[in-house]
Amino acid sequence: MDIKSFTELWDRVVGTQPDPSAWLVGGTALIALAAVLPDGVWRLSRNAITIAHEGGHGLLALLTGRSLEGIRLHSDTSGLTVSRGKPSGLGMVLTAAAGYTAPPLLGLAGAALLAAGHITALLWGATALLLAMLVMIRNAYGALTVLITGAAFLLVSWLTGPQVQAAFAYLVVWFLLLGGSRPVFELQRTRRRERSNTSDADQLGRLTHTPVGLWLLLFYATAVCALVGGGRWLLGL
Repeated sequence: MDIKSFTELWDRVVGTQPDPSAWLVGGTALIALAAVLPDGVWRLSRNAITIAHEGGHGLLALLTGRSLEGIRLHSDTSGLTVSRGKPSGLGMVLTAAAGYTAPPLLGLAGAALLAAGHITALLWGATALLLAMLVMIRNAYGALTVLITGAAFLLVSWLTGPQVQAAFAYLVVWFLLLGGSRPVFELQRTRRRERSNTSDADQLGRLTHTPVGLWLLLFYATAVCALVGGGRWLLGL
């Protein structure tokens, strides 16, 4: 690739794109909601939330100086991120808290990019994050899931026009914002029904010697605040 081609590519990635129509913004919000509310659809679409969840654990593990051993994604939409380091302290707390907060916060960051007109930058940035995550995947199902998701972002950003890119980007961001709260509801319901004490919230309670409900409240608050803030940006309010 010569300098001119690289410059053109760079300008395409970091440049701004026209604001989409209100119909596109509203329509993608409704489609995202339809991917979150029905249980049958959610059992499939939740895989994308799991990717963001486990990616959040992995990213914070690296940022806090822990050694990331690997990430596994399972067909039942569960996941596991393994890191090594001090078993307590701020780094471990931040790593454990990153899972349930990652999807809505990623949605909020995406909404900020879209509000600024950086649709292509969002698509390419997501592709880069997925490729980086792929390196740390340690099972076949997880690798296939991340590879397919990354390929979808790459193909849309490379082969489609502005309107299709905008529709895809807005759909993804709405899905992260709307879908970020449902796993917290499921976590609370599972803890009540099964009396489980192995969740991220339970781990955080033990690490910080605080009530588990405090961490559930934090997860809820993060999801709701991200949805309100990100939704306002996406709708131009």
